[in-house]
Amino acid sequence: MIEIKDLLLKFNNLLSNEGFKKESIREIISKAIGIKIDSKDITIKNNIIYLDIKPIYKNEIFLKKDFINTQLKEALGKKAPQDLR
Repeated sequence: MIEIKDLLLKFNNLLSNEGFKKESIREIISKAIGIKIDSKDITIKNNIIYLDIKPIYKNEIFLKKDFINTQLKEALGKKAPQDLR
């Protein structure tokens, strides 16, 4: 039988992993375009990054999408999201 503490530990690891991913994404995008993005504006679903920011910033990000994707793969390895929207 699985104890509750084991389940909570797994849940805690998942949360810290998501937080680490969001922070890495935020830093890489900020470095690429020079604009600070809040972590709450980043959502990861089905290994796709969704950004809730102004369209003018999204355009700048999409212009540098290849650079951002390579930086994400270097920073996160196999856990790097596959697409950016």
